Amino acid sequence: MMSEIKYKPIGIIHSPFKEPKGTPIQSAGAQGVKGTVEIFPEYVEGLKDLEGFSHIILIYHFHLARRGTLKVKPYMDNKLRGVFATRAPSRPNPIGVSIVRLIEIKGNILHIQDVDIIDGTPLLDIKPYVPEFDVRNVEKIGWLEKRVKKLHITKDDGRFLK
Repeated sequence: MMSEIKYKPIGIIHSPFKEPKGTPIQSAGAQGVKGTVEIFPEYVEGLKDLEGFSHIILIYHFHLARRGTLKVKPYMDNKLRGVFATRAPSRPNPIGVSIVRLIEIKGNILHIQDVDIIDGTPLLDIKPYVPEFDVRNVEKIGWLEKRVKKLHITKDDGRFLK
C-alpha cells in the first residue's frame, strides 16, 4: 500500500464567487469573470517567465467539497454515474483543474480572467497552457455525448442550461 501523500498550497485563488451556488461549473461558463491568484512569498521565484503565456492551468484543492461517494448525480444528469466519469468536486481526492487567461503579473499577484473557482480556494500548482501539447482530438465523451450538444452557456450566471 502506498503511503499518504500531502500537498502544501502555494497560494490562494480570489474570485467574486463566495459559495458554490452561482459559481460557473466550467471555465467556459465563466468568460470575462476576473480574479486574482496570490502566490505565497516563498514561491514567487517560480513565476519567472510565466508572463509569456496567455493562458495557465490552475490545479487546486476543492476546499469546500464534501467527501464524496464513488457514485454521484452530475449537474447535467439525473442518473448516478461513477465519480471518475464526472467532473464533480466531491471525490476521493478533491482536486480541481481550470484553464484561465493570464492578464498580468504584479509581484506575487496574478491577474486572471475566465475564473470558475470559489474565493479562498487553495492553489496547489500552476502550469502553462500550450494548445499544441494540451489539445487532443477525441473520439468520444462518454455519457456527456448527448448532453453537451444540447447545452448553451447563459451570460447571466455562467451555468450550463439545456
